[in-house]
Amino acid sequence: MTPKKTKILIADDDTNILTGLKTVLIQYDYSVRTARDGREAINKLQKTEFPVLLTDLEMPHAGGLDILEFIRSAEMSTQVIFITGKGTIATAVDAMKKGAYDYLTKPVSAERLISIIPKAVEHYELLVNYQNLEQRIKSLTHFEDLVGQSKQMLYIYKMIETVAESTATVIITGESGTGKELVAKAIHRRSPRGERPFIAVNCSAFPEDILENELFGHEKGAFTGAIDEKPGCFELADTGTLFLDEIGEMSLQTQAKILRALEEKRYRRLGGKKEIQVDVRVLAATNRNLKKAIEQKTFREDLYFRLCVVEIDIPPLRDRIEDIHLLIDEFLHQFNQLNGKNISGLTSRCREILLRYGWPGNVRELRNTIERAVIMCKKDQIDIYDLPDRILTYDREQPLLTMELGKTLEEAEKKYVLQTLQMVDQNKSKAAQILGISVKGLYNKLEEYGE
Repeated sequence: MTPKKTKILIADDDTNILTGLKTVLIQYDYSVRTARDGREAINKLQKTEFPVLLTDLEMPHAGGLDILEFIRSAEMSTQVIFITGKGTIATAVDAMKKGAYDYLTKPVSAERLISIIPKAVEHYELLVNYQNLEQRIKSLTHFEDLVGQSKQMLYIYKMIETVAESTATVIITGESGTGKELVAKAIHRRSPRGERPFIAVNCSAFPEDILENELFGHEKGAFTGAIDEKPGCFELADTGTLFLDEIGEMSLQTQAKILRALEEKRYRRLGGKKEIQVDVRVLAATNRNLKKAIEQKTFREDLYFRLCVVEIDIPPLRDRIEDIHLLIDEFLHQFNQLNGKNISGLTSRCREILLRYGWPGNVRELRNTIERAVIMCKKDQIDIYDLPDRILTYDREQPLLTMELGKTLEEAEKKYVLQTLQMVDQNKSKAAQILGISVKGLYNKLEEYGE
């Protein structure tokens, strides 16, 4: 925002101060409006957006603190700078704790005024951009190729937006099938490298010697059968992004070479003597617990800390049940088009079963299930007969709670609560959701049980 487009509101009941401040700011091409008391200032703030307000603390009808309270209650981004005399400096400092940007002392220094305004405007712009981003993300059901509107997914969208502009390495964690590569692609597309190559390597898909060849390439004659030189994925991803999927499956020897390439931004091909310089952003993913792997000496701690500048953890589908409806509709639309069908939806009992299922294979399993159902469906709607047996029999596979007669209600409740916790692997949030109580309530019960 250039000064000429920046609106500044000055509120003061002293005409000399209004005139003096306005004269200085106009010289620097700011658009200036004035108010002679707090009530007039609030009226103008209601009609026009001002990035910066310069206001006296004490004025008729409404003082500077009243205006600040109005701005905060209306959730405006206007940055408030107080004009204060020596006797009210303490009040101005206290006002900063309540959200004011800064204060100026009388008589106001023109030099100090012109230095503080651009910083306040910059702060305003950052706040507006952040609020716009939050509002945009809250309204999303789709983000790149990701689908979901749960709190967990909205947080991930925000994380992607935040890290995309940086050059930081990112490690993406989550169970198999949660969409780790989709997150990596979203980061790449929204980064300054978005038009450059995105190269993905599944580290678990190759034996150690072949994986090293895939990553770094080889020179002609490096080994039997190497009749030509071959560039590796680091080279192919130069100026772009390299995605290392399932990095937890990589051998310690290859990990050491990856670490050197990351730190020095150069490496040698197999059989090569010349070092190749590359500019690559690395994103990595794993479904393993790397901290546990470090303890077991199967993953290098220095590589972990080099990769994990930022970590994005994708929740399993069973922990974001509210997204299942959106995903079902998305996949139904996709596979209707691919298979030339016009299935209108799912029966209510079919949706109920899909919502109740635990989805150990996460989004990938749901996608495959809907694809199969579209292919198998012979009617206008997908019904339970179009679903695989494992999903239809899921309820019968759940652990049953048996209770001996003669137990008290308190004993029955304790057994039900503890077995529910065991069923969800001690996930207290999930257990509380199933039990229909708050997490705090669950902790209180466990304390009663001495657990």
